[in-house]
Amino acid sequence: MLGAVFLRANLDPVMVGDDRCPCGAKAEFALCCEPIIAGRCAETAEQLMRSRYSAFVVMNADYLLDTWHPAKRPKTLALDSEQRWLGLQIKRTEEGGADASDEKGLVEFVARYKINGKGHRLHEVSHFVRLNGQWFYVEGEFPVKPKRATARGK
Repeated sequence: MLGAVFLRANLDPVMVGDDRCPCGAKAEFALCCEPIIAGRCAETAEQLMRSRYSAFVVMNADYLLDTWHPAKRPKTLALDSEQRWLGLQIKRTEEGGADASDEKGLVEFVARYKINGKGHRLHEVSHFVRLNGQWFYVEGEFPVKPKRATARGK
């Protein structure tokens, strides 16, 4: 289970007591995202999103590049070995199902991580398309929280 070794190296210490998948599913990594990262096609856009998160955890840049839409894919991808992934929360999904007629999907998520002990949150709305039966990440948007109104003139 080489994947579990990488997995444990990149997770916060509170999560290393078992082999749960870092994507937040209740299944073991070996039964959840690991087979997808190893080459099995994701059945849904959400499944691809979860496997991509897990690929960040295990630092598999090749998988991340391979699952990026060819028109949007960067030439290289440098991952930060100091980045420790803490968890993934799926906020919503639209379309992107297993039905072959679903050709696009959307997954909104929040991923938490630390770099040099400082916590961060990545809130993204990711867009996916299915090409020849395979889901690809296209691009993401970063929702901006509305600013609160402030009292003036007092």
